Amino acid sequence: MKKKHLLFALFCSGLLSCTAPTATQQLAGDILADQSFHTVDSMARAVIRSGFNAGSGYSQIWARDMNTFIEVACEESNPSDLRNAILLFFALQQPNDEMIDGYVLKTDFNWGDDHPYYSDAAPDHVAFKNTVETDQESSLIHIVGKYIRKTGDTSILNEVVAGRTVYDRMVGMIDYLMKERYNEQYGLLYGAMTTDWGDVQPNDDFGCDMNELSDPAIDVYDNAMFIIALDFMQEMTADNVDKTRWKELRQHIAANTRKHLWDEQRQKFIPHIYLEKSPIPEGFNELDVHYHGGTAIAIEAGLLSPEEIAVVNAQMLENVRLSGMPSIGLTLYPTYPEGFFRGGMSKPYIYQNGGDWTWFGGRMIQQLIANGMVKEAYEEVRPMIDRVIKNQGFYEWYGKGGVPSGSGHFKGSAGVLAKAIEMFNQWSEENK
Repeated sequence: MKKKHLLFALFCSGLLSCTAPTATQQLAGDILADQSFHTVDSMARAVIRSGFNAGSGYSQIWARDMNTFIEVACEESNPSDLRNAILLFFALQQPNDEMIDGYVLKTDFNWGDDHPYYSDAAPDHVAFKNTVETDQESSLIHIVGKYIRKTGDTSILNEVVAGRTVYDRMVGMIDYLMKERYNEQYGLLYGAMTTDWGDVQPNDDFGCDMNELSDPAIDVYDNAMFIIALDFMQEMTADNVDKTRWKELRQHIAANTRKHLWDEQRQKFIPHIYLEKSPIPEGFNELDVHYHGGTAIAIEAGLLSPEEIAVVNAQMLENVRLSGMPSIGLTLYPTYPEGFFRGGMSKPYIYQNGGDWTWFGGRMIQQLIANGMVKEAYEEVRPMIDRVIKNQGFYEWYGKGGVPSGSGHFKGSAGVLAKAIEMFNQWSEENK
């Protein structure tokens, strides 16, 4: 009789051990049961359904913004309207194949801009571009690539806009970058000195146009964006000659990004290579500055190993702790010294000089999930989720103490969180 009891006890304990969830299953269950994810996802989709402009306070449609909510827009918007909004960018492409930042109806063009862009192919619109940046062409290629992945609508590549197909126009955009923004010495793209992915330079009051006050500089963000664009170009052509061209150019840019911008000793990307003089004031070591956004895009471009991703993520968390800012959306750390930039951005932790942007923090969360660091991603997304619910909106950026600032319904923030939540849920369904 005792033997039977012993066997029964052993059987029960074995049964229980077999049915107890693993740590992975527990995490998957927690994510799927997280009501705050459902709330934020629903809020994000409602914001994106409201139109393709960047957000409340912005009438303009920007390529760099649409790039981060295009996938959700494919699910939540009228397909014809979205397609037409994408095609309008190509109608406003310039004769030298330069791509604009964004566009607006002429009736809504009500701000001071010395360099508006026009096109006979889009007579009702005016376009604009912050020429200190070098991500506009890449951003639009990302948009088209993501649109095709989500909808399967490859016909957009053969759509003729002002006499040329969309694919042809994207080839022209790459040719423009290689002619106008490529540095032979380093084999990389350049722009003007800004903060990481930012589009404001320190030397003048407007700060958004490359001019005689600019400091030409190479950074990781522009080149990582270009690498991803070249990956999309390989996907979007059946022509083997083109495929080979995009693959070889991608390898060239990626190798030079690692060679010239990755700091092996510090295990981080250096902020800039200056092609002329450096604008950095004496006593400030820019090599100490961590660029969170460009690093996230570099991970997306496949430039870091799993071990390096873990290191840079730990650095981001330490930067958050040292700065007192709310999340890894922290643009950079340490901040540039007070007075280096003009206007409000002259102070630390304001706007692109150390402000906290979900728009890029959310992209780092996506990359943590994509690279198997789901537990870390779930912990690090928490402040971003909580502040959406607390403030009932997707603010553009946050200052010290988590103070919300800028547009209250910033579609870039909504888009990156909605995509991250979708990635969390997909992982959890596969691992529950």
